[in-house]
Amino acid sequence: MGVVNGARTLLRLVLLIVGMAAGSAVAQTPAPATSSAAPAAPPPAEVRQMLQLMETPQVKQWMAAQTKTAPAATPQTNDQMSVLSEFLGHAREHFDLVTEAAMGLPHEVEAASATVEREVEPAGWGLTAIKVLTLLFAGAIVELLFRVLVPKPKIKREDGEVVTVAHHAAANLTYRIVPALVFGVATLVPLVLFNWPPITQSMAIAVAIALIVARLTISLGRLLVALLTLPRPDGTREVSRATALFWFRRTAIFTIYFAFGWVIIQLMLPLGFSPGSRYLAAYTLGIGLLLIATEAVWSRPVEEGHRSVTVSWLMTIYFVFLWLLWVAGFGLLLWIGIYLVLLPRALRVATLAVRSLHQAEAGFLAKRRIAAVLLDRGVRAVIIAFAAIWLGRILGFAADRMAAGDTMVDRITRGAIGGIVILLAADLLWHLARAYINGRLEDSPLDGASNDEEKARRARLQTLLPIFRNILAVVIAVIAVLMVLSGLGVEIGPLIAGAGVVGVAVGFGAQTIVKDVISGMFYLWDDAFRIGEYIESGSHKGVVEAFSLRSVRLRHHRGPLTTVPFGELGAVKNLNRDWTIDKITLKVTYDTDLVKAKKVIKQIGQQLLENPDWGPNIIETLKMKGVEQFGDFAIEIRLAMMTKPGEQFVIRRNALAMIRNAFKENGIEFAVPTVQVSSEGREAEGHAAAARLTAVQAAGGEPAT
Repeated sequence: MGVVNGARTLLRLVLLIVGMAAGSAVAQTPAPATSSAAPAAPPPAEVRQMLQLMETPQVKQWMAAQTKTAPAATPQTNDQMSVLSEFLGHAREHFDLVTEAAMGLPHEVEAASATVEREVEPAGWGLTAIKVLTLLFAGAIVELLFRVLVPKPKIKREDGEVVTVAHHAAANLTYRIVPALVFGVATLVPLVLFNWPPITQSMAIAVAIALIVARLTISLGRLLVALLTLPRPDGTREVSRATALFWFRRTAIFTIYFAFGWVIIQLMLPLGFSPGSRYLAAYTLGIGLLLIATEAVWSRPVEEGHRSVTVSWLMTIYFVFLWLLWVAGFGLLLWIGIYLVLLPRALRVATLAVRSLHQAEAGFLAKRRIAAVLLDRGVRAVIIAFAAIWLGRILGFAADRMAAGDTMVDRITRGAIGGIVILLAADLLWHLARAYINGRLEDSPLDGASNDEEKARRARLQTLLPIFRNILAVVIAVIAVLMVLSGLGVEIGPLIAGAGVVGVAVGFGAQTIVKDVISGMFYLWDDAFRIGEYIESGSHKGVVEAFSLRSVRLRHHRGPLTTVPFGELGAVKNLNRDWTIDKITLKVTYDTDLVKAKKVIKQIGQQLLENPDWGPNIIETLKMKGVEQFGDFAIEIRLAMMTKPGEQFVIRRNALAMIRNAFKENGIEFAVPTVQVSSEGREAEGHAAAARLTAVQAAGGEPAT
């Protein structure tokens, strides 16, 4: 009997603390218009069923419609009331509801205690205590047994440095996630095995949910700490371990406190507490959340510089403002404020975790681009989609109403949430496609080809994939925008027709651009040139560096970069396809032994083939084709060789140097033009000039100049 009396006393004490303790969120039940009088006795089952029926969305919607249409004869003063007055009136009504509930809270505690005693009495306090203890400790005991049977993965050590277990995905999953799942399953087992009374069962379900949330929070938090602190190949980390542990501890405390505070609010519902009392308990508990957030702001670690006091004060004022919005009953503004704080940081943490896992040496995602992008954008999509759906639920739009509602607000809400999902799917699809294309480009460098065929294939990939990537981005963006507009109720048929008309008009007005785009498509279709090839077209020539939908960029061999529209290219001469023949003309003297010259050139060709640097690029080595023609002062002989495109210049220079040395050694001389001047004519002219000078002097005149 002493144990039973002690349990009853403890129950009364807990129920009394429920209304005054610190920590959680308000239950999602609307505040009634009537005051919350303390019930003298617990409501019968029929009354509880009626109350539950009144809380269904259909009844709420009908009652709201009736309330709006009822005061038809009253003056329309609401039209003249400002938005601020409406907010103040709503806050005043909410405050009055909570204040009145505080007066009747002790009576409600007594009534709840009596309700629990009547429900527990048939089974007995001893058996109920055993069930509750089993529910509380079953998960921890089973998890401990699991850890004993499944040993902790061994952490490898290299050069005395600990290598984190997160490098090994399977071991990390077993060590971090699986025990938490075992804990959750074991916690749910007592709910199925034991026969719980109705009210006690509701309380047990709420407690089990809180326990599972707390355990998963700790497990996922430790996993994030391990991921964020993974060392890069150079030894640096995205986030220091001290910073990661600090935020993990504060976040875990906040989440666990929130979960068990939510349990307290949920326990008050089946015990007959009025909505005002539950609001009062939630707001009082919310002070604990405010204190946890404020302490985290003021004691946050600062890796560089000093902690800004101004920022700390601003964040504290912001948190107090959010708590006041909650107390005033402005749920929408409250959640918008919460989103402004939590959503960007949640996305940043997810991005940093995936990036650390991708950049870590020997990491799970180190060489998996698609998996890294899928994990990164997938986690972001899940976070944003969950936030959007939760905001819609806060606004009072259940899934069935959003799916079947026909009002303007229903359509806008349904279209907005659907648009968010479409944009997230488009973002995921685009990043996956871009990661795949970029991966193919990085894996196919031109200088890494083993043969000509491989080099040609890689050059074609380097040419076409960037253009395909740009076109794909435009297509995905246009389709996503059209689908979002269609979901919002906008007729996209006229938009498409109007876009077609505008496209025709723009096409007529921008014929040059259209010509460039279409010409570029045909150049690519004909495979006229690729990235890295040297082309000539009119006055333009150079190495192809990049493409766009309208133009091609050519790098001249002296350095200048020229951007040429496709429409101006015309006929294109590609100097880097298949093979090239280089011809050399030599002029030798008429007394040259041509047979000997041919043998010397043949020897030079053989030496070129045997050279490891030039030989692989020679298709047909240097040969003497014969006498080209007889000149005025020399015999012209023609040499030729076939090489790979672009390699003929280096081979030609070295071949000419070898020919010059070989001809000199074998006595073969190059012919050069000479001029012979005869002296006979000049002597006759000299004698005639002297005779004229003598005749002039004899006549006494001046010589002519």
